[in-house]
Amino acid sequence: MAHFVYILASRPGGALYTGRTCDLRNRVAAHRAGFSEHTSRYKIDRLVWFEEHEDFATSLQRERSLKRWNRDWKIALITQSNPTWQDITAQIPS
Repeated sequence: MAHFVYILASRPGGALYTGRTCDLRNRVAAHRAGFSEHTSRYKIDRLVWFEEHEDFATSLQRERSLKRWNRDWKIALITQSNPTWQDITAQIPS
């Protein structure tokens, strides 16, 4: 089963949220529906980066690592693969 680590943003350079899930499409939909207090409060609903992992342990380790990163490193990670900070929900594998 695939596991995903992802970053949502409110806008380019805006508020960020880092998370992990095994169902990325539904998790993004839940954020957009306001089920997460933090993402709802700061209007964080744009999927700007994600990566797929083969197992739970690897995804958990990566999520914890990213959460310790400073903001500039996260912005660089996003900008490297998505320089215009477009929503990439359509790129989620089926």
